[in-house]
Amino acid sequence: MTTITLNLIDYDGTARTFSARIGRSLMKASLDGGVDGVAADCGGCLTCATCHVVVAPEWLAKLPPRSADEEAMLDMAAHPREPGSRLSCQIQLTPELDGLVARVAPTQY
Repeated sequence: MTTITLNLIDYDGTARTFSARIGRSLMKASLDGGVDGVAADCGGCLTCATCHVVVAPEWLAKLPPRSADEEAMLDMAAHPREPGSRLSCQIQLTPELDGLVARVAPTQY
């Protein structure tokens, strides 16, 4: 099993570094890694925006563009959209994302 390292900052500022399997969504990896604040109410079906994260600027170019559905859900997220806002259910982990840094949006549950 090939893994990468992720660096997520919980809504309360706690930094977490953990490994996750390539191919898994960032949302599922965050839940597995015990990251607080990723509610993932819809289970990754792109219907709730409770897995909102803000990806560090230096990582944005390594991600695919947001789909129209992701854009629409981010417009309804509890935390205002930021330049690096993404729904973690829509980010599939790839080898290029080894070391990814993101923070959990503070108001999504």
